[in-house]
Amino acid sequence: PFNPITTLRYDLPEDALVNITIYDMMGRVVKTLINGSQTAGYRSIQWNATNNAGQPVSAGLYLYMIQVGDFRQTKKMVLLK
Repeated sequence: PFNPITTLRYDLPEDALVNITIYDMMGRVVKTLINGSQTAGYRSIQWNATNNAGQPVSAGLYLYMIQVGDFRQTKKMVLLK
């Protein structure tokens, strides 16, 4: 659980196009954290519990998907208020 900021960490074995998107439980896009090229290495990015319009989101369960090339991983996170 987090409030009001969480840090997502990931490791890139090589330079790659990275997309990290946060979804609500209905599958709607809440926020795109990154969609672009990154160099290899250990990376982290913060989410401050806002949507793409900069507005705070409601407490609850969210999913985030990390896509790097053909690799795709989805995980859950809980926002408490």
